[in-house]
Amino acid sequence: MNPPHDDMITWGKMLRKVPAIVRALPRVVRGMRAANITDPGQPCGLGWEFEQATLRNPDGNAVLYGDRVLSYADVNRQANRIAHHLHAQGIGKGDVVALFIENRPELLLCVLAVAKLGGICAMVNTAQTQATLVHSLNLVSPVAIVVGAELLGAYDAVRDQVPIQAERTWFVPDQSPAPLPEGYVDLIAASADCSQANPASTAQVFFNDPCFYIYTSGTTGLPKAGIMKHGRWTKTAVSFGRIALDMGPDDVLYCTLPLYHATGLCVCWGSAIVGASGFAIRRKFSASQFWDDARKFNATTLGYVGELCRYLLDQPPSENDRDNRVTKMVGNGLRPGVWAQFKARYGVAHICELYAASDGNIGFTNVLNFDNTIGFCLQHWALVDYAHDSGEPIRGSDGFMRKVQTGGQGLLLARIDDKSPFDGYTDPEKNRKVILTDVFEPGDRYFNTGDLLRSIGFGHAQFVDRLGDTYRWKGENVSTTEVENVLLQHPQIAEVVAYGVEIDNTNGRAGMVAITPSESLAALDMRELLQFAHGQLPPYAVPLFLRIKVQMETTGTFKYQKVRLKEEAFDPAKAGNDPVYAWLPGSDGYVPITGELLAQIQGGHFRY
Repeated sequence: MNPPHDDMITWGKMLRKVPAIVRALPRVVRGMRAANITDPGQPCGLGWEFEQATLRNPDGNAVLYGDRVLSYADVNRQANRIAHHLHAQGIGKGDVVALFIENRPELLLCVLAVAKLGGICAMVNTAQTQATLVHSLNLVSPVAIVVGAELLGAYDAVRDQVPIQAERTWFVPDQSPAPLPEGYVDLIAASADCSQANPASTAQVFFNDPCFYIYTSGTTGLPKAGIMKHGRWTKTAVSFGRIALDMGPDDVLYCTLPLYHATGLCVCWGSAIVGASGFAIRRKFSASQFWDDARKFNATTLGYVGELCRYLLDQPPSENDRDNRVTKMVGNGLRPGVWAQFKARYGVAHICELYAASDGNIGFTNVLNFDNTIGFCLQHWALVDYAHDSGEPIRGSDGFMRKVQTGGQGLLLARIDDKSPFDGYTDPEKNRKVILTDVFEPGDRYFNTGDLLRSIGFGHAQFVDRLGDTYRWKGENVSTTEVENVLLQHPQIAEVVAYGVEIDNTNGRAGMVAITPSESLAALDMRELLQFAHGQLPPYAVPLFLRIKVQMETTGTFKYQKVRLKEEAFDPAKAGNDPVYAWLPGSDGYVPITGELLAQIQGGHFRY
């Protein structure tokens, strides 16, 4: 089947881009050379790049937050003090330090300090609590932790389940002065008199040394810890900062994305560092104050996810909408229906949409500024046929997989080789599940991304959907297995099937569960059930919709029929005799969905 004409990048579009491509070629070549580190003894990575940026632009703005402005020299000196203190406490190369701090300068200082020592930052999701938080910490065996004052309650609740010594449990005040909580060491105070000089260890960090553990939810339930090495961080930062965005000392990148994710931490901050540019951050995203912040910080570049852009478009139009310096933005998940509107309303010239996964080995970048595409990738990749019920790739009679034609949708596989190594997870079993062998020829190896893409020609692609048992909501990957395991702990629930469903004019898929009560529907307290879910799951993983089933339908191999459940979603007309409920924004319980309420939900009456 031929793809729709408007889905194809035409030769006309390509020809119109020729002048821009010619102008970009020198920086592309320089960037590729800088990113292609092959000498195992060449210093590289976050700490090294930040020190180089400090040499180039010592007095330039490095971090902007609220009314605080820190220069590159300021940040480097403060990070060095922290690094020297950590080193004096025995933290060295290869040691894991968990960081549990919300978006603020102190988080960046701690990340930079640990990176300079060759340590590994475990970037803990600040929304995690209880069992999930315990799992994430113990998964990577940290020798130390730094906790922000704003998250003391969450950590104190599980501290006795995490074997970290009290003398290596540091505290970072949220405002100064602040009382020191019992059982913590004030990191800022303890490091105040330490050396400001660059530690010698920065030059002993190489491309194959781990830099971060970034957590990602997968099909197996609780979060997995993906390994990000300094070499890959360098490639990411250079690819976006130098090649795609052409960042420089006059640029400021404004980022409200969580810095425990790779897009904010590696793509956005990395791009700013490579350009010796300013990096403006905010604790949490605010749609109403976003453009005021962008003007205040003189931002030229934005970091985004699709939901953020939709929330901004939902704001009332203003005569100041184009009163900004923003010319470019980098991120992922921007829907085609929002793309053109956003560029037109706010005057953004270049949307650098990307595709990447912190636990993968491949990335696409919209360097050439085409519309509605994740761009192209110079690595070896393929889209293959897959089974729609299981999401697994299909092998032909010859034992090999089949590529889809241009214009078709397929499962994205990325070849694993010397140029595209797979750093993997901390758990070897997780690695075995995502590595495919003998894919197109004997002995080859590919990473199964679990994502569905469409090839649109000229090496470009569009993101279509996540496959399998993981869906994306509010910029987070949600594991259906984790949701199911948590809800099965509720005494009134006998069976649970979790899945993602689409709400019109929103990004990603909202959480929905089909549940079979252990007694009766009458015994199920909908308000208490919501409170239970909130107490055990991160906010983004709490199901928005419920479907009550007397008995779950299964396949002949006793698998739940999720495909049908996804198709019927939360439409009461399709659910037959099954009651369907919704959690409406701002409410404290689940309420029955009627035809009228369904129309309101899909009509945008409620803001999800």
